Amino acid sequence: MSAGFERDADEFARGASALIVLPDQGGNIRDNEARLSETAGLAEAIGVTVVDRVALRVRAPRAATLIGGGQVEALAELVRDKDLQLAVFDAALSPIQQRNLETTLKCKVIDRTGLILEIFGERARTAEGRLQVELAHLDYQAGRLVRSWTHLERQRGGFGFLGGPGETQIEADRRLIRDRMARLRRELDQVSRTRSLHRDRRQRAPWPVIALVGYTNAGKSTLFNRITGADVMAEDLLFATLDPTLRQIALPGIDKAMLSDTVGFVSELPTQLVAAFKATLEEVVSADLLIHVRDVAHPDSDAQRSDVEKVLEDIGVAETTPRFEVWNKLDLLDDERRATALADADARDDVVALSALTGEGLDTLVAKVAARLTAAHRRYRITLDAGDGAGAAWLHQHGEVIEQTIEGEAAVYEVRMAPADHARFLQR
Repeated sequence: MSAGFERDADEFARGASALIVLPDQGGNIRDNEARLSETAGLAEAIGVTVVDRVALRVRAPRAATLIGGGQVEALAELVRDKDLQLAVFDAALSPIQQRNLETTLKCKVIDRTGLILEIFGERARTAEGRLQVELAHLDYQAGRLVRSWTHLERQRGGFGFLGGPGETQIEADRRLIRDRMARLRRELDQVSRTRSLHRDRRQRAPWPVIALVGYTNAGKSTLFNRITGADVMAEDLLFATLDPTLRQIALPGIDKAMLSDTVGFVSELPTQLVAAFKATLEEVVSADLLIHVRDVAHPDSDAQRSDVEKVLEDIGVAETTPRFEVWNKLDLLDDERRATALADADARDDVVALSALTGEGLDTLVAKVAARLTAAHRRYRITLDAGDGAGAAWLHQHGEVIEQTIEGEAAVYEVRMAPADHARFLQR
């Protein structure tokens, strides 16, 4: 976590034995087993040891505990028998529900939002990422002050103005949180302004920006590394990438483009995180092309696609933004499913089936991306002095030279390029 923000003393530790609980309230298109597996993966991503998984049918959510009284007692017995230290609920729990469940189960209880925030807290590497996670965590915890926060008490030091006589501990803590959140927002606003300046500079260049988006663990970073030759962290791990990475790449007919690797999305992404990571996700909002990387080997691939589209809508990505779908992880499909995926992808202009791990299909993706980005390019006939080497180099660098002929002391080029680049050339 960020400096100045420590966990509660009774917060679960790495290696804690855990129970995954899925309160199935109906109306979800996901398979229960797939949901339990995903939540177990989220828990294991922060070092928790998952001992058991339970799906519970909830017909009428209880205000006090979400699940029924008999179900709570059964879970308490399971926690006691297996000596579990943590119960992870794959649902959003109110502060009261969380407190009541902890009292009855006699173990630490966290919900899906708290779990994802914990992962983000461990994975954020840049100063901006840590600021965003801390802001989201404070926003989440602000409504959950049901007892004294000892770490905030330690932060008080000897400053008497932080709490007047008669001010309750929780009121003081809430005020501290509000003040800290205000400072974080100011710092993030400054980061956002700096990022906007960099983006404006790139747009004036003008280099196309391609953003990789997709569900967490779909293979975005592996594809990013494969295209760019970079070494961004790419593991079989949920939320391996939090901090955005930009790299310059060259494509057929495009001398320079920017490729952005972004944080993976997930179903029911906490609203606090969507808001906090808005500055980071501005690269996605302003991209010229989105590459939606999907794990076609995952049983919930279609549901994951819907979740990603929902987040894109939430952060303000226009439906008109050009996008490709990359059906990744062909190497994990059996022969029949693989043949079907390849045939279906070949029938569409906006889909490429590939394996980012092996590199199969990468050339097709690069060719299709280049074709999409150059679709608005026009063909120009340009005449230069035969000795104008700098002009000839500029044309090769910023366009696709289709034909070159010599006519007397002049060199004539047939070039396909963006209208904006042609205008820049005329201003040389």
